[in-house]
Amino acid sequence: MAKDVTYSSYLDLDRILAAQHPVSGAHDEMLFIVVHQASELWLKLCLHELTAARSLIAADDLRPAFKMLARVARAQGQLITSWDVLSTMTPHDYSQVRPHLGGSSGFQSAQYRLMEFMLGGRDPDMVTMHEAVPEVAQALRAELDRPSLYDETLRLLARRGFAIPPAVLERGLERPHDSHPEIVEAWAQVYRSPEEYWDLYELAEKLVDLEYHFQRWRFGHLKTVERIIGFKRGTGGTAGVPYLESVLKKGFFPELLSVRTAI
Repeated sequence: MAKDVTYSSYLDLDRILAAQHPVSGAHDEMLFIVVHQASELWLKLCLHELTAARSLIAADDLRPAFKMLARVARAQGQLITSWDVLSTMTPHDYSQVRPHLGGSSGFQSAQYRLMEFMLGGRDPDMVTMHEAVPEVAQALRAELDRPSLYDETLRLLARRGFAIPPAVLERGLERPHDSHPEIVEAWAQVYRSPEEYWDLYELAEKLVDLEYHFQRWRFGHLKTVERIIGFKRGTGGTAGVPYLESVLKKGFFPELLSVRTAI
């Protein structure tokens, strides 16, 4: 019965608050665990909203999708500020925790990878590190078979009569979309006449918000890692700061940035 539900039982707090298991004895390990667990919960919400928004875009039902995309941007703000909390950890603090992390790394976050794939940052090789958990690898491969959020947006533009090249619409979905001048021109039509294409104009700006916040999250990650471990290699075997610098150059919606130069 609903009357028997309590705040704790509804939120399953017994399990959530018992899910932190520090192993190092270091005071700051609790911070490290909680920040990463909370980030995974925010990522879960982002994926929930993006999945629904993508379906609505595919159905040309944009108004409810706008609320969902705006919510993702706000959730991304929470992810970004988590770096401010984690950056209170000093190099000495982290050195007491790091030996206990083994080969684990945020680089292995399946939800982060899934969000990256949904937005269009696709690389099938990134699935390899998740092969040890077959259902996770399967979910990532399934996402690579679906149109990304931007793929659905470009399909919508084509249905609305904009000249989107067939080669773009029919390309393999497992690879990222490359910028195309005809798509820049399509968006330029929208941006030059927002009163005529208001819903598409708003959709474009919502997508720009997502990329802007995603890149801010990446930058926060870079600067936090740089502050705490300098230029050491990451625990998951990545190059650390150099790798994080390289992904800053990888966007999702290239024409939405190029159109700003074109108009």
